[in-house]
Amino acid sequence: MKAKQRLGELKTMSEDQLSDEVLKLKKEQFNLRFRKATGQLENPSRMKEARREIARAKTIATAKAAAKKA
Repeated sequence: MKAKQRLGELKTMSEDQLSDEVLKLKKEQFNLRFRKATGQLENPSRMKEARREIARAKTIATAKAAAKKA
């Protein structure tokens, strides 16, 4: 259910907001990798979720850019 809510939020964002969101998610992913390396990561499944959220945001940004050109 969380993914569907997140997807709806991403679809309503502008291209600039999506690029900011991707940047924010990449920073979070970096922090998760750092915590994993130091043994402080409590929820390993969050790494997978972050990776998928980045992919969702990039996919929607690409679709919006393509729709703008067409």
